[in-house]
Amino acid sequence: MSLLSRALPALRLYCIGLAVALHQLLRRLRPGGAPAPVFPTQNGNVAIVTGGAKGIGYHTVKHLARLGMHVIIAGNDESEGQEAVRKIKEETVNEKVEFLHCDLASMKSIRQFVQQFRAKNCPLHVLVNNAGVMLVPERKTEDGFEEHFGLNYLGHFLLTNLLLETLKQSGTCTHNARVITVSSATHYVGRLHLNDLQSRCSYSPHGAYAQSKLALVLFTYRLQHLITSDGNHVTANVVDPGVVNTELYKNVCWATKVVKWMTAWLFFKTPEEGASTSIYAAVSPELEGVGGIYLYNEQRTKSTDVSYDEELQRRLWTESCKMTRISDVGSRDL
Repeated sequence: MSLLSRALPALRLYCIGLAVALHQLLRRLRPGGAPAPVFPTQNGNVAIVTGGAKGIGYHTVKHLARLGMHVIIAGNDESEGQEAVRKIKEETVNEKVEFLHCDLASMKSIRQFVQQFRAKNCPLHVLVNNAGVMLVPERKTEDGFEEHFGLNYLGHFLLTNLLLETLKQSGTCTHNARVITVSSATHYVGRLHLNDLQSRCSYSPHGAYAQSKLALVLFTYRLQHLITSDGNHVTANVVDPGVVNTELYKNVCWATKVVKWMTAWLFFKTPEEGASTSIYAAVSPELEGVGGIYLYNEQRTKSTDVSYDEELQRRLWTESCKMTRISDVGSRDL
């Protein structure tokens, strides 16, 4: 493979990132601006947020807790998770915030998490698939999957399917349960290689990351199609938080780190700002019963053309079921 071919995924990713950052700057400089939305209280509702101990996930958990939700942080760092729980309880005066261990890079850990959650015998009204890694060096998950695809996508695919029956039972005709999946603008430059989902032929961290984010969009649309076909009261939407100043950039090259350090205050969203669309998707009355859409800055936005390819959605879903060893949506035979 030529040097140019190897560099293309990185060039595409940085170009889309720059475009989003510039858009954010222009939006920030625009006079006026809409006031922060006020959402109804969520007392009695239960949410799970993956990666909720830091960054966008932390602020998502905090806002949902402030609205009165019982929120469970799913994460792979016990001490970090418990510290987040302590701080959120203190800031929101909501004691119904807890941490359960869930390593999305391990199908065994995901299944154990779901067993622990089911043992609580509580409903589930909101699932926020938020956790992720970006630009990690080539390595595999516990189950042998390329890490971006395995953790960002397959982990959430399995988690959602294992929790789907609970979501279906919790949703009603007037209050649908909601699945919110965090993708990013990088999906616009992603390429889904169905014959090489593990990037074995030629690994590029930039290409692998973009592919995982495209897979999440395709997954969301297929999930909504299947839910609608079954007539269940669950909606699935995908959100784009924008370019946000979080630890996600720890694996970028040193030059990019320097540029980020110098410009993030101006071009990047804060983690709290980045969480706003996830929160909107989770609780806004405007989205009651609305599914299968891509949201950016709390607005319905068109995702990349290929994401609407129903045959591609179906093929990815089928392959994902094989990889995670599940038979069908919501199957209890897991």
